[in-house]
Amino acid sequence: MSSNEPDPIELPIDGVLDLHHFNPNEVGDLIPDYIDACLERNIHSLRIIHGKGKGVLRRTVHALLQKHKKVKSYRLATDSSSWGATLVELQNNN
Repeated sequence: MSSNEPDPIELPIDGVLDLHHFNPNEVGDLIPDYIDACLERNIHSLRIIHGKGKGVLRRTVHALLQKHKKVKSYRLATDSSSWGATLVELQNNN
């Protein structure tokens, strides 16, 4: 029996989240869940890759980060190889 549902993506929890692998409508749940999973693994520095484009996904990511209680700060990555990414610092669980 075959299903039209794609296989779930196995997401490594390593502090780097590339949103190119996901549909934009998944981001609202994905980012908070990923932040929580990183905190469970004592990862406090994240790189969220949203791409350059028109900035719609970047604005969505930043709005989600602004609302998350464990986000200490975030900023656009400035190195030339990462334009299209946001760097995030999370608060300690303690």
